[in-house]
Amino acid sequence: MKKVAPQTHSVKSISLVLVLMMALVGCSTSRSEGAIRVYDFGPAPLQAALAGPASLATLVLFEPQVSSALDGNAVLYRLAYADAQQLKPYAHARWSMPPAQLISQRLRQQLGLQRVVVAPGEGVGQFNLRLVLEEFSQVFDTPAASYGLVLLRVTLSQRNAGGEILLAQRSFVVQQPAPTPDAPGAVRALTVASDQLAVQIEAWLAQP
Repeated sequence: MKKVAPQTHSVKSISLVLVLMMALVGCSTSRSEGAIRVYDFGPAPLQAALAGPASLATLVLFEPQVSSALDGNAVLYRLAYADAQQLKPYAHARWSMPPAQLISQRLRQQLGLQRVVVAPGEGVGQFNLRLVLEEFSQVFDTPAASYGLVLLRVTLSQRNAGGEILLAQRSFVVQQPAPTPDAPGAVRALTVASDQLAVQIEAWLAQP
């Protein structure tokens, strides 16, 4: 009977090791599920990467103005079917920088296809482009159906000896269906909407 004791002790030791391993796996899974995921717009569109020599007048692009609700890095959504007036953040998703900066970066890439684009202080341009970001969120019409919504007001002015002359102003609204009703779906929809927005602004500036 005394010879059985070591075997019993060995079984208990193995059981304890297994329990500890399962506990560690459980903690790791819990941390993984609760980890914050950081998103950006991804690589620039191919046409921006293959931009040719600038042919239009230099443009000074100002950083977009935003409300306090859009000034952070949170990925935001609205439940239009329940409370459309409330913006809510996803708990485990963040943008790599404030959305206004991501949009400005994308717009600079797109507009840079045909012209030199500088920031205030980087150089002197004939035209100034100012932006106001008014909406950047995922909107749920139902719990299963949503879209990315971007609303940007754009003001174009021309520099002269006396200051600036207002040339044009327009509000751009772009909606893009979200492929999934979650944070990754919001990111995909808002990225596509922002790319479409940049193309629309470029076409607007090209008008006589």
